[in-house]
Amino acid sequence: MDLFFKLGWYFKSQWRRYAAAVTMLIGVDLLEMSIPWITGRIIDHVVDDTLSPELLWRYVLALCGIGVAVYVMRYLWRVLLFYSSFHLAEIMRRRLYDHFTRMSPSFYREHRTGDLMARATNDISALEMTAGEGVLSGIDGLLTGLLVVAIMASMISWELTLLALLPFPFMAWYFMRIGERLHVGFRDAQERFSDLNDRVQESVSGIRMVRAFGLEQKEDRDFLQVADRAAEANMRVAATDSLYDPAIFITVGSSFLLCIGAGAFLIERDQLTLGQLTSFTMYLGFLIWPMFAYGWLLNILERGSAAWERIDALLRTPSPVADQGVLHGIANSSIQIDVDSFQYSGTDTPVLHDVHLQIPAGSLLGVVGATGAGKSTLISLLLRHEEGAQSHICVGGYPVQQYTLAALHAGIALVPQDPFLFTATIAENIALGRPGASLEEIRAVAALAAIDQDILRFPQGYDTLVGERGITLSGGQKQRIAIARALLLDAPILILDDALSAVDVATERSILGHLQSARAGRTTLVLCHRLSAVEEADKIVVLSHGTVTERGTHAVLLALGGWYARMFEYQQLERVVEAGH
Repeated sequence: MDLFFKLGWYFKSQWRRYAAAVTMLIGVDLLEMSIPWITGRIIDHVVDDTLSPELLWRYVLALCGIGVAVYVMRYLWRVLLFYSSFHLAEIMRRRLYDHFTRMSPSFYREHRTGDLMARATNDISALEMTAGEGVLSGIDGLLTGLLVVAIMASMISWELTLLALLPFPFMAWYFMRIGERLHVGFRDAQERFSDLNDRVQESVSGIRMVRAFGLEQKEDRDFLQVADRAAEANMRVAATDSLYDPAIFITVGSSFLLCIGAGAFLIERDQLTLGQLTSFTMYLGFLIWPMFAYGWLLNILERGSAAWERIDALLRTPSPVADQGVLHGIANSSIQIDVDSFQYSGTDTPVLHDVHLQIPAGSLLGVVGATGAGKSTLISLLLRHEEGAQSHICVGGYPVQQYTLAALHAGIALVPQDPFLFTATIAENIALGRPGASLEEIRAVAALAAIDQDILRFPQGYDTLVGERGITLSGGQKQRIAIARALLLDAPILILDDALSAVDVATERSILGHLQSARAGRTTLVLCHRLSAVEEADKIVVLSHGTVTERGTHAVLLALGGWYARMFEYQQLERVVEAGH
């Protein structure tokens, strides 16, 4: 029952709906409780030979009226009650999604995608059942049980009522024992479902690689192992859950046996009429539903409690990056970076150290270095995807912490190493940051990214639907669409994080030339391995093992004869070899 208190905030906000639903539930229960009484009266009239046709019709019409009223009120309370439960699921999914969007990348390194999906689907469905069927089982079962016992004790025989209720305390104790096992079992089943969900997501996403390496049979065996563990966990839950019904039938059967035996004795002693015993047994039949409701309620509550613990654990996970800024826009695109030392949580080795950069507004900075040098980490600090106590970064003269995260991210357009395209049209993917952009605006930035002509060659042009993650496009096409998407934002700062690696040198030069003219007065950062992408940069910095080892223009770095000069010479030689000269 503790879960109902934890969801009290929602029940308070929806108290009118729940109050109306409960009122109708009470009305339905009261009307249904009158049916055994009417039946008993008819039987007594038959036994006494006092049932006239007029009286019979009166009883029949009363029963028909009760049936119609019960039908209408049952429909209305279901609409009110289950609307409220669906609304709770909507609120919780919205909270989870909002929480996910505010989490830093470190959160997603620690949580698997399949597990997050399971909590946003199955676990919230369990909460939805608690707010709907759980409330129904609890209130309707309690009301029906109290009404039945009160009527049996006050209107028929309190002695017979006490005798009939003797088996119920044993059932309550048994239900408590089952509930403890069910809570543990359902939590384990949800964990196994998370594993299964994660496995399916990973297998489907990597299906091309699986087929390319001929791993279908191995993947099939591995998947079946995960599926078997999930099935076993759910079977254990089902086995525990199946213990409720036999306990209920044994309890109700014992109660009927005691009732019939004692009732026959009382009739023989003229302390009870046949009609009263008939009504009593009918009322006793009504107690079957409260017992089922009680067992179902315990089942739902144990499932809901396990689900709430998993969801609440996510919602209570704070983001390591606090969104407490007050500035809502970037007016100046100058950047100052001072990183004395930065290391990821859980590691002892600094990824960056002694990195100090001044980037004037409107300049083009090239950042190069070997894989693992710290280029992407530097951008993560600028975007506040990561944060460190010894890292101080300013944009437009203000620390990045003074900007709201929304303002900071809106002012910095990023083209990542691995561009992500949604299952939508090409135009919709380019207009992701500006959904209201016109086709002319979309085509203009596509031309700057040297992708316009490629798109027009598709049969449906900009209305071409790309597959999941842009699977129908080549790597170079995906990168250029991602560049067009970033350009459409027209942000003060543009970052290309190795975003030209899949295009040829000629296309690369064309795109960079377009960028220089289109983004005059705005700051651009180009992170890359291919040095031809930064030849025209105002300044180039070389990162090695997390620190700046060289800096200067292309000409200056060539004259230094260091890593940059050697790598440039190697790449030039490689290009000549590829050209066949």
